[in-house]
Amino acid sequence: MPSSLLLLKSVLFLHPKPHSFPLSHITAMSTQTKTRLRGVVFDMDGTLTVPVIDFSSMYKAVLGETEYRRIRQENPSGIDILHLIESWSPDEQRKANETILDFERRGLERLQIMPAAGAAELCGFLDSKKIRRGLITRNVKQAVDLYHQRFDIMFSPALSREFRPYKPDPAPLLHICSTWDVQPNEVMMVGDSLKDDVACGKRAGAFTCLLDEKGKYDSDDFAKVDLEPDFKVASLAEVHSLLETNFDLMP
Repeated sequence: MPSSLLLLKSVLFLHPKPHSFPLSHITAMSTQTKTRLRGVVFDMDGTLTVPVIDFSSMYKAVLGETEYRRIRQENPSGIDILHLIESWSPDEQRKANETILDFERRGLERLQIMPAAGAAELCGFLDSKKIRRGLITRNVKQAVDLYHQRFDIMFSPALSREFRPYKPDPAPLLHICSTWDVQPNEVMMVGDSLKDDVACGKRAGAFTCLLDEKGKYDSDDFAKVDLEPDFKVASLAEVHSLLETNFDLMP
């Protein structure tokens, strides 16, 4: 099914908007009738894996210290470096991409799965319920392949940034929904980025769950954000009970 048609269908099947609580207080959304959930799509870096890339250093290396500070001040929710460099000249883009890839390659050497009661346990629970598992990352395909090989936990489809357009555009999530033959409002997007993962899920019409292990999104910088997740958790272990409490998980 074309992405444009699926996007139209997702608008027609949007779930009710959650209550407008402050972001730091969003932990669950209670409904009288549980919604059927047929798939969960995960971000990779910082969600399924322990964060290993120093993004601040990477952005400074690409942008320069002064420009980094200026853009960071204008965008407190985070810098979208991939979209930012798309407007640069071909030579500038090449140099920027080389720098980004260098940071990512070094990150691959330190790739670690989320600790106990995290990714492996949650994926096992989803498998027991016959809930599909997908993955969307802005990292490269090599990183996804390494994750599959090293941890023996498979996601399908697993879309890296070679799939265009990438998050926060809803296209990759809509592609997964089309592949699974499910509606976006039967899927949840789980990730640690408000601007990438939650935005992608919301734009597609899916449920969204923000992973915030260190309380980053409790800061004043995010007190008045327009974009709010349906759920907010401090660990992947909390997603297990969240799903059982709020959704119909029958296959």
